[in-house]
Formats: sequence, C-alpha cells, structure tokens
Amino acid sequence: MGSGLTEVLEAPMPTAQSGALLIQTTCSLISAGTERMLVGFGKAGWIDKARQQPDKVKMVLEKIQTDGLMTTVEPCITWSPVNSRPVSSSR
Repeated sequence: MGSGLTEVLEAPMPTAQSGALLIQTTCSLISAGTERMLVGFGKAGWIDKARQQPDKVKMVLEKIQTDGLMTTVEPCITWSPVNSRPVSSSR
C-alpha cells in the first residue's frame, strides 16, 4: 500500500483451518484500475476524499442540519478511558 504499486501475484493456496471453510476463487471482477483507484483514495487526505465524494458530503451536511453536529459526529469519536480525551475512531 505504501508505494501504490499494483501487481498480480501468484500466491500459494491457503490451508483450511479447523472449523473454517476454504473457497476457491476461479476469477475476479476487480481490475488493476480499480485497485489503483482504491489505493489512491486511501492515500488521499480528507479534503481530497470530500472532493471525490460530494454526494456523501451533502448527506453529512443534511444530517447535521436535521440531527445536530454532536449527534452526527458522536459515532466517529471514541473516548480513551486512560485520559478521557477524544480519540479518532477507525470508522
């Protein structure tokens, strides 16, 4: 992910573990272009992500208008029990 390089690799088949199901994939519909796009999006800052998804920005702004800022932002913040400071969530 760090370099953004996209490549197709042959990898050994994983072994099925006890209680698990191993499914063989015969083809994939994900193209190298899709992979490059996802890597680029992942590396983008939050402003660039907002520019790439204006419909989601609009949805968030509408939710802030109807539900309020704190109700909208609260699910994205967790409180650290060690120092009671807000910590960004992985959501």
